Amino acid sequence: QVQLVESGGGLVQAGGSLRLSCAASGRSFSNYGMGWFRQAPGKERELVAAITWSGEYKYYVDSVKGRFGISRDNVKNTVYLQMNSLKPEDTAVYYCAADGTASRMWVPTQARWFAHWGQGTQVTVTS
Repeated sequence: QVQLVESGGGLVQAGGSLRLSCAASGRSFSNYGMGWFRQAPGKERELVAAITWSGEYKYYVDSVKGRFGISRDNVKNTVYLQMNSLKPEDTAVYYCAADGTASRMWVPTQARWFAHWGQGTQVTVTS
């Protein structure tokens, strides 16, 4: 049973920073790509950032490029999302997700490829 537990969300003013963490357990974390999704009220879930199992390749949605950074520590079984220069439009529940396919050679970018999800952590950015 794969478990993903997010932490690090909170309330921050526009221009501020937060670092989300996602601790994984239950299988060999280092063999699977990871992603961060978000969903704001009334909006569809979107992939914010993703990273291959090796950490070599990364994906970012255009709206966060240059502001967010995804990374992973395969020793600590944790994936991070560093969020800088936050904007009110970044307000959402952020979810960590794990690819269902081991050792995928490219960055997982389709929601249907992610087999395991965390419970989410709220990020609220005030203007």
